[in-house]
Amino acid sequence: MTEKNEPDSATTTNPTEPPPPINSQIPSTAETPAPLSKNALKRLRKQEEWEAGREERRRRRREKRIHRRQRRREEQRVGVVVADDDGDDDDDDDDDDDDDDDKGAAARATAAHPVAGTDNLNQEQVTMPAMVDKKKNKKQQQQQKIMPVAIVIDCDFESYMTDKEHISLASQLTRCYSANRQATCRAHLWMAGWQGKLRDRFRDVLGDQQRHWKAVGFAQGDYLVCADEARRRMTEQPASSPLEGPLAQSGSSAWVKDAEDNDDTSAPPLDEAHTDVVYLTSESPYTLQRLEPNAVYVVGGLVDRNREKGLCYRRARERGIRTARLPITQFMRMQSRRVLATNHVVEILLKWLECGDWGDAFLAVIPKRKGGSLIRDDDGQSSVRDEDHGHDEACKEEKTVQE
Repeated sequence: MTEKNEPDSATTTNPTEPPPPINSQIPSTAETPAPLSKNALKRLRKQEEWEAGREERRRRRREKRIHRRQRRREEQRVGVVVADDDGDDDDDDDDDDDDDDDKGAAARATAAHPVAGTDNLNQEQVTMPAMVDKKKNKKQQQQQKIMPVAIVIDCDFESYMTDKEHISLASQLTRCYSANRQATCRAHLWMAGWQGKLRDRFRDVLGDQQRHWKAVGFAQGDYLVCADEARRRMTEQPASSPLEGPLAQSGSSAWVKDAEDNDDTSAPPLDEAHTDVVYLTSESPYTLQRLEPNAVYVVGGLVDRNREKGLCYRRARERGIRTARLPITQFMRMQSRRVLATNHVVEILLKWLECGDWGDAFLAVIPKRKGGSLIRDDDGQSSVRDEDHGHDEACKEEKTVQE
């Protein structure tokens, strides 16, 4: 007779007792995320508020466009043509846009309601200022010259910039186009690396205004692809007049090398297929003396507050592209860093094409807030400028690694 094996009391479990939780048996290895700083929380909160108000800002811009069109139709009906002081219909995504409507209100009121003593003026006399302005603009366009020089803005720096810096770059590109459009001596303007967040901002926020730009090219490829296309266009579309002015000068080298050479000897040799391409960067050991005809000058479209110092220079040398820097130290004494915004570099190049003098170009463009003074070659004295010819409100704290 066999005996039944009694279960060991030490191994017996109570069926009514729940098993211990699994998590209590396995040590936790998950790391808790680091808490955000006060500044990070503030930026996140502002970004959320900005996104929440997007539809409201869009509605306000739409109402502004409707009011502008109605105002223009009314002014045309009474025979008065007043220039639009608000600029393009598609304004920037800015909450201060409503303040712009107040600018020029007095001028519009005066135009729409003539002052006492002008009731007897006929229609021709009332519209005469507008007709004169149209003739003046037409004459100015006829005097403009297209120079055989290409300016390529390298916009392929998306990974190095924040969203706010992308907004600043878009504003600078708009100013570059405006400066070239109104310049007496215009260059062939190109935008390289036209993709990503920059293109999305122009499409979604700025209403694709670049589609209405004239005499400007866009390329999704890098600056060398854009330079090849610019060279081809300059060949197909020769200069509007024989070579004259600063570009016709010859003799001295277009750039000179500094005594202290900090050029990287390990960099690849110059690309023989792109010897006419010059990347403008403040880290270059070469100083630009003059612009050459049929050359392509690349300006870095980088707004980084000088975080990525030397990035444009390294990018150019890795591809075997010549580099040069503007001769700021030869003509100007600066009380701040010799770092200019992208649109300022383009405006300086355009101004040199017009006058052929770097000193005059710097004085006309560099903002007064930088405290620049001109170095006189005759007596060694400096003349502090007493008026600001530049755009003091443009890109107030927007920095690039360009000169």
